[in-house]
This record gives sequence, C-alpha cells and structure tokens, in this order.
Amino acid sequence: MIYGPHAVHEAIAYDPAGIEAVWIEHGRRDRRLERALRKLEHLEAPIRRVGRAELDRLAEGAAHQGVIARYSGTPARGEGELADLLEATAAPLLLVLDQVQDPHNLGACLRSAAAAGAHGVVAPRDRAAALGPAVHKTAAGAVQHVPFFQVTNLARTLQQLQRAGLITVGAAGEAEASCYGLDLTGPLALVLGGEGGGLRRLTRERCDRLASIPMPGPMESLNVSVAAGVLLFEAVRQRFPSPGDLG
Repeated sequence: MIYGPHAVHEAIAYDPAGIEAVWIEHGRRDRRLERALRKLEHLEAPIRRVGRAELDRLAEGAAHQGVIARYSGTPARGEGELADLLEATAAPLLLVLDQVQDPHNLGACLRSAAAAGAHGVVAPRDRAAALGPAVHKTAAGAVQHVPFFQVTNLARTLQQLQRAGLITVGAAGEAEASCYGLDLTGPLALVLGGEGGGLRRLTRERCDRLASIPMPGPMESLNVSVAAGVLLFEAVRQRFPSPGDLG
C-alpha cells in the first residue's frame, strides 16, 4: 500500500500496470491526480471513493492525505541483476547504503539518487529498510526511476563492484581526504553508513578511499540522506562541469 497523492500519482504515471486498486476520499478534488487516473481506465484496477474512516483503516495510522493505492510493481532487484547492470553500463554511478534502517532516509536517498542520474542504489537485505509505503511516500516517485538492489553480503558486493572496475569511496567524518578533492568522474560507488554508527568495520575496509564532507559549522555529522545528496551532486558536478553537458 502506498499513501499520499504525490506517491500515488508517480506510481500511476510511470507504472500504471502495477496499480491494483485506488481509494480516494469522497469529495476530494485533485486535477493532477484525476488526469493520472485516466491511465487506469483500460486496466482492471478499481477506483473507489470512500470515507475518511475507511482510508484511516487501510492506512493503519499512516498519513494518507486522502489517497491510497495498492501497488505491486517495482520489486527490489538482486545480485544477478546488479551484475547485468555493471556489464551494460560504461561508467556506473552507484549509491551503496550500509544498514540504513529508517525508511524515510532510504526514500530520501532514492530521491537524491534519481535526481543525480545514479544507475542504482544498493543495500543489504538484513538490518536495513526495504521498499515499503514510507519509502514510496518519501521517495516521491524515485522508486520508479532508479533501480534498488538488495544483496546478501555487502562486503562481497563491494568486491564485486571493484572487480567490475568501480572505485568505492566511503563517507567517513574523520577521513583526511575531502570529497571535493577526489576524482569522482569514473565508474564509482559512493558508500554511506547507517544512522548513528556509520560504516561498519568490514564495509570500511572494503572501500578504496575514505572521504569526508567539510563542515565548518558546529555539527559533527549529517543525516545520511543529506550526506548522500552532497556526495552524489559533487559527482554530478565533476561529471558534467557545464550545464550543457547534462543534456
């Protein structure tokens, strides 16, 4: 179940076949959403107008803003599909998340990765957030744009990335090298740790380089999704030094 008009709109816009049903609050008027719902007319997904109490029951306490959809698309991908991506992509840009457990942080990381044109986001299966309603809502449609890979062993996956020619750069606040001083233009995996603990020891050891984000202010660290955005868009800046290159 995915909640909220924006998350539901994006799922309909980019993967209408994955929509199984939509519930909308009686009397709600949203022209943008109504236009998107027309894509479902030739499919078998029912659109039900219901009261607030029914939406509250379906959402089980989540903030639905008057719109809910049951969505079956965009499953997480696995190691084999990651290998296929590495083989088919000349200079991959990946975001690797080491045990990010807050679904809102995962959703925000997916959104930044999609905005930066990253080729995928990689996370472990265990002790990490998975694709769910909160992720879809926070990602605001990014789940339909950037592949999300779940792997069994993250350290082994980092070795796989290195064998494929990617440089693995781990984010660490104590690192002497600044992210602004590294070459982020080639095949690259940016590796960030989970909330609180940062990179695990074995993950850190598997990184080719460690880099910090300079912070002249009084705070010692950034939220993982903010740090992901900083690193991703530094890579974008280096890869596309002039606005015309983005096209």
